[in-house]
Amino acid sequence: MVRLKAAPFQFMDYAMKTYSAKAADIEKKWVLIDAKGLVVGRLASIVAMHLRGKHKPTYTPHADDGDNIIIINAAKVVLTGRKVQQKVYYHHTNYIGGIKERSAKSILEGRFPERIVEKAIERMLPRGPLGRAQLGHLRVYPGPDHPHEAQQPETLDVGKMNRKNMRSA
Repeated sequence: MVRLKAAPFQFMDYAMKTYSAKAADIEKKWVLIDAKGLVVGRLASIVAMHLRGKHKPTYTPHADDGDNIIIINAAKVVLTGRKVQQKVYYHHTNYIGGIKERSAKSILEGRFPERIVEKAIERMLPRGPLGRAQLGHLRVYPGPDHPHEAQQPETLDVGKMNRKNMRSA
């Protein structure tokens, strides 16, 4: 019986290196989204993904490599089902028995209707310093006007991504 001597396996030639983005490598874009007629939860999940940078092949979990997002017409978002009447937002005044509640309808008809979109996105981002930094790259406006024309934002049509993203009011 003849034994053949096999060539040693070169592990490092075949191994892939894990990419980790450095602060100098990160390139942030400006993205404009028109929220008119969009479903709140679906919009929030797409925006949270773009704020974190998970849509990029260079995504690094510990780095802030997401884009800057501008959302216009946030007052014209749509809640599906009976959420407009039934969904309740709570906050506490930090006094004993100081829990307060507001319905989604009262917020949408109130002074700051864009807070529905802001809260939905905020709750989809991680808690902690990185999540707060990523949330700082979000700008939400209730109407069609925004002061960020100088950044030349690219338009992202969320309604065309999936037919379920768009609803008539």
